[in-house]
Amino acid sequence: PGALPIANHAAVEMAIKTGLALGCDIQPTSVFARKNYFYPDLTKGYQISQYEFPLCRGGALDVNINGRTQRISISRIQLEEDAGKLTHDYGHAAYSHVDFNRCGVPLIEIISGPDIRSAAEAVDYLQRLRAILIALDVCDGNMQEGNFRCDVNVSIRPQGQKEFGTRTEAKNLNSFRAVERTIQYEIQRQTEVLTKGQAVIQETRLWDDASGTTRGMRSKEEAHDYRYFPDPDLLPVTVAPDWIARVRTTLPELPVAKAARFVAQYGLPNYDADVLTTDRDLAQYYEACVKTGGDPKKVSNWIMTELLRELKQDDVEIGRCRITPQHLTDLLHLIEEGTISGKIAKDLFLEMYRTGADPRTLVREKGLTQVSDTGELEKIVDQVIAASPKEVEKYRAGQMGVLGHFVGQVMKATKGKANPNVVNDLLKKKL
Repeated sequence: PGALPIANHAAVEMAIKTGLALGCDIQPTSVFARKNYFYPDLTKGYQISQYEFPLCRGGALDVNINGRTQRISISRIQLEEDAGKLTHDYGHAAYSHVDFNRCGVPLIEIISGPDIRSAAEAVDYLQRLRAILIALDVCDGNMQEGNFRCDVNVSIRPQGQKEFGTRTEAKNLNSFRAVERTIQYEIQRQTEVLTKGQAVIQETRLWDDASGTTRGMRSKEEAHDYRYFPDPDLLPVTVAPDWIARVRTTLPELPVAKAARFVAQYGLPNYDADVLTTDRDLAQYYEACVKTGGDPKKVSNWIMTELLRELKQDDVEIGRCRITPQHLTDLLHLIEEGTISGKIAKDLFLEMYRTGADPRTLVREKGLTQVSDTGELEKIVDQVIAASPKEVEKYRAGQMGVLGHFVGQVMKATKGKANPNVVNDLLKKKL
């Protein structure tokens, strides 16, 4: 208390970078304003923000739901200071805890236009926005720690009505799943209110993840209730054209451009490219695998099915993955060489994921080399056929699906080590 504020040059530059990435117009002059309100997390009774003259205006971000592209407009991007953090003790309703450590830390607020029509669109918008901010090094995207936050405004209206309905604002959302559930709940709640002939109250509501509901927190103020006026302690921010031009040269390859390049350069389907580029580190991991000799599509398949499944289950980022790009590529090469089968590869993958071990070393130590010797496999195939006279009869009567029975028996006899291609050829020949 009593310390005078000063503008953070790096924060202003990050906001400019974000605005350029989202196609905004950077305003030559923006003004800091005092937003006056009382709340326990705001000790001085006002928040430094921007009102009439924000740093960025306009812009847009495209979302894609089931192959349909929808453009979400960006109304503005404004610089402001963070307030404290309230933690609500649900076990003791009378208590809330206030953490003042982040007070005064600079942040940007990105305000979207009223163009989002579903919970799915909202989540896709946030995921794409998060990917852009991470690519820009503006934000680490950690929602659990509050480094990437979202407030959701929901309003409903009868079909055909142009005017928007009364909106509610929901806070305390620390995951994409919470955002989705909040929107779905609010749509349902507001529908029930209006169906009963009652009016939706404009208010700020708190999302309770445990109960899956929102509850009223405080009435939602209008802009005039905040009594905005220019902050007397801070000068207007002047952004010269050459500053904007210099920041523009620092923009990295953004996720949308990267996805298009993945399609053109690696021949990936749009869906694969989209998934792989939503996370900067995941995209880097993928390209590292390809650079070590991995087939682009096979690498994509293994990352999107096997690797992402394990990472999601353990709730860890790709940066903490124990499997190096080289080791994943080596595993795929072992399959291509015929050294191991696809089934053995999946078992090895899980051990690699847990330990970070080299796949070639594991194959050698565990004696998992695939059996491709025709002579050795022929004896086993003969034994399997001899032990299955009924299945032989069915196969020869035209029931080709019975072949799977024979393959399974050979695999069982060889503990999964038999080369499936060789086994299939031998079985068809002998049957």
